[in-house]
Amino acid sequence: MNFPLIMLIALVVTGVIWLFEIYALKPRRVAGAKEPMLVEYSKSFFPVILVVFLLRSFLVEPFKIPSGSMMPTLLVGDFILVNKYTYGIRLPVANQKILEISQPKNGDVMVFRYPEDPSLDYIKRVVGVPGDKINYRNKQLSINGKLLKIESLGSYSYVKSGLNFVNANLYGEQLGGHNHQTLVQPEAPVLRLGDVRQFSNRENCAYNDEGFTCTVPQGYYFMMGDNRDDSNDSRYWGFVPDRNIVGKAFMIWWNFDDLKRIGKSID
Repeated sequence: MNFPLIMLIALVVTGVIWLFEIYALKPRRVAGAKEPMLVEYSKSFFPVILVVFLLRSFLVEPFKIPSGSMMPTLLVGDFILVNKYTYGIRLPVANQKILEISQPKNGDVMVFRYPEDPSLDYIKRVVGVPGDKINYRNKQLSINGKLLKIESLGSYSYVKSGLNFVNANLYGEQLGGHNHQTLVQPEAPVLRLGDVRQFSNRENCAYNDEGFTCTVPQGYYFMMGDNRDDSNDSRYWGFVPDRNIVGKAFMIWWNFDDLKRIGKSID
């Protein structure tokens, strides 16, 4: 469901009805006569829809985390806020950038439109910006020939959908200016080669049983989930074009299952 498009349609319809009332219906109406119900509703809802539309389009937009691909940074059920202007001002619906502000940086947690189906919003961590050479071997990332600093933090257990119990190793990782945590399942393969699809600029990547190497083309980004062995990300469906960027995730504003997470910043 394209919610921004629905909001835009509702905004246009209520606005047109209100203007039609002002310039066509009201001058012809008998003094004291009641406004039609449709006009009354449009006048009431138009300002509300306008404010919500502007806030969601240019300032902040709420999202709900639907999967565990970003654990332990983000949990299923987290409601997050996304900054819509950090990476530039974009036209609503068309998502066309009209004002450049900044570019995504390594380590940012970013919401974007899934390249294979732009009607879906995904959230992952930026691990490669244009020009970066990404290498993933032995379940450890290196960028432009430099291994990322990691620190073993013990074990981490969680329950997946279907009541599958997962035991993973917990690591602290430094990427760009971000210090965050990742999960690695020791028994899982480094890469699910059978899940790698054909995608734009596929020739920039080389895969084998030990991992992969990808060079990020200009205008694209390479995304990975913090839950490294349980994430459907750029390793499998490719690079994210700049035009698909939605915004930068910056705060958890609600979680029904864990109120202590409310207000937590996203690093």
